[in-house]
Amino acid sequence: MLNVENLSFAYHRNKGNVLDDLNLKVESGRVYGLLGKNGAGKSTLLYLMSGLLTPKKGCVTYHGVNVRRRLPVTLKDMFLVPEEFELPSISLDDYIKLYAPFYPRFSKEDMLKYLNLFEMELHIKSLSSLSMGQKKKVFMSFALATNTSLLLMDEPTNGLDIPGKSQFRKFIASGMNDDRTIVISTHQVRDIDKILDHILIMNEERVLLDAAVCDICREFVFVESDDAELQSNAFYSIPSLQGNMLMLRNEGGMESDVNLELLFGAVASNPEKVASVLNPKDFKCDESK
Repeated sequence: MLNVENLSFAYHRNKGNVLDDLNLKVESGRVYGLLGKNGAGKSTLLYLMSGLLTPKKGCVTYHGVNVRRRLPVTLKDMFLVPEEFELPSISLDDYIKLYAPFYPRFSKEDMLKYLNLFEMELHIKSLSSLSMGQKKKVFMSFALATNTSLLLMDEPTNGLDIPGKSQFRKFIASGMNDDRTIVISTHQVRDIDKILDHILIMNEERVLLDAAVCDICREFVFVESDDAELQSNAFYSIPSLQGNMLMLRNEGGMESDVNLELLFGAVASNPEKVASVLNPKDFKCDESK
C-alpha cells in the first residue's frame, strides 16, 4: 500500500537529519503502532507519509504514486489526524457539508455511529467551543467516517479522559476492515496495546523493529514474576509490585498479551538481541487463529 524508500529529512539545512535513509512498507488491513523515543521522528514520518513535507532524499509512494505530488487520487484516500489542531467556529453540520465532499466514501451514518461511541451528538453549534478532548472525538469521528484506505493518527489519545480512552479502542475496532490501514503514533502505549496488529519501533537512523503482534507473541512471552531465575534469563525486565515484568523467550508455546513497554525497552536497549530471535521476514501469521 505505502512504501517509504531511502527517506531522509531535515528541518534546517545546517542541522542534522531527523530521519536518515529510512525504509518501511505499510500493508493493507492492519493497525500499526508507531513507537519511538522523543525526537525519533514519528510525527515527521506521518507528515511525510501524507505528503505535507518534502524529503531531503528518497520518497514515499502510495499505491505507486509519490505522495508529495498531492494528487486528488491520493488525497481523497488518506487522512491525517495531527496531535494538535483547531476546529472552526461553525456547527458540525456545516463542517460536514464543507469537508465531506473531498472524500467520496464519506458516510454520515458512520459519523453518527462513531460519535455515539464517544457519547457525542451530531448537532454541535460551535466546534471551537468544545474542549480539547471533545474536539478530538469529533475530528477522529469525521476522519474514520471518510472511509479512506489510510488513516494516520498522531497521539490520538492525548486529551482524552479515562472513559474516552476506552471508547477510543472500541472506535478503532469498529472502523477496521481488510481494505483499511491505520497507523497510530503514540507514547501512550497502554491506550493502544490491545488493538494493534503490527508494531514499528524506530529511531532517526532506521526501523529497529517491524513485526506482526502474532509473531512477537509466538517468539516472546510477557509475564510478571518474582522468580530470580526467570529474571536472569529475561530479555528485558521492569520492576513491578509483584516482583518484575519480564520479557522472555516463549519456549513453551505460552499465550500472553504483548507488553509494549517491555518490548520497547528491550528493542531500544539491544535491538540486535531481539532481532536474533525475531526476524519478521522469516515468519507469517496464521490467519486462521
